[in-house]
Amino acid sequence: MIGRLRGQILRKQPPHLLLDVNGVGYELEAPMSTFYELPPVGDTVTLITHLTVREDAHNLYGFARERDRDLFRALLKVSGIGARIGLAILSGMDTARFIACVEQEDISALTRVPGIGTKTAQRLVVELRDRLDGIGAGFATATTLGTAGPGAVAGVPGSPPGALPDAVSALIALGYKPADANRMARAADDGAKTSEEIIRGALRAVNMP
Repeated sequence: MIGRLRGQILRKQPPHLLLDVNGVGYELEAPMSTFYELPPVGDTVTLITHLTVREDAHNLYGFARERDRDLFRALLKVSGIGARIGLAILSGMDTARFIACVEQEDISALTRVPGIGTKTAQRLVVELRDRLDGIGAGFATATTLGTAGPGAVAGVPGSPPGALPDAVSALIALGYKPADANRMARAADDGAKTSEEIIRGALRAVNMP
């Protein structure tokens, strides 16, 4: 089991991430809550990881905090919840907010996450309300900023090329329909944002109470 990786970020294209660990490139998927905290390409980062093994694939997921991985693992144990919906949940709300939604049986908030209907939201509440006590106890971030490597990209004014299309692709990967993803991303873009900033704005708008 791969539980932790420290390496240089080679590529960021939400929800996908490529990490160079001692010359080996690890491809990971990560929720947007982790992407928001990542340093620039070329910097070193430490991520808490979860590996899923299937007959046709080995998939690695990265998280900025151990509590986020703990919640992701708890979600995977719920009937009907897969990795895609788990990432969508952790992208649309932080761990503390999700725990509050479960404790308060806030079905309306949960159904704002793509892929979660009323029955699935009710199942989340029933199956998780007694399992979340230990999650969120440790709030220290596991993400470590390091010295920028030779591949570091300096920030420049204006939206980076491809920021809007990348944001749309990320929203689709999180489960939103293409038309909705395009509308959400365009509404959140002001012409001077990175893809992560566009995604954050889009998700914040759709998940507002």
